[in-house]
Amino acid sequence: MKPEILIINGPNLNLVGRREPGIYGSRSLDEYLDELARLMPEVKLTRLQSNHEGDIIDMLHENGFDSNLKGIVLNAGAYTHTSLAIADAIAAINVPVVEVHISNVHAREEIRHHSMISPVCRGVIAGFGLDSYRLAVEAIKQFQSPE
Repeated sequence: MKPEILIINGPNLNLVGRREPGIYGSRSLDEYLDELARLMPEVKLTRLQSNHEGDIIDMLHENGFDSNLKGIVLNAGAYTHTSLAIADAIAAINVPVVEVHISNVHAREEIRHHSMISPVCRGVIAGFGLDSYRLAVEAIKQFQSPE
């Protein structure tokens, strides 16, 4: 059985490719993630997206105790900077979470410089465009399973 990695995307990430191409590029996130799945046949990549904070929390709760899940890649979008509730959900689950951002949030508006979720994530990858997702998946593939 190949390891499974869940990718959760938050608000407005469904618009990548059309939204602010100067920041996020002109390629859709779905196109990129489809290609990533083809390039990494050794893992099962499952993805979910919601523009609603409660849905993201529910996704974390529903998947965060799955012993078959190797890790979660989470791009919480703007909720990264505002949601103690998502941070609490991450802290409550067993599956490791890697925070991901397409842009370098530290080179943007000051409000984006602080992450509510970073302290409870296993790691953070930001600023490599859509390739941030591949880097996160590569990192998760290296995680050792708890014994």
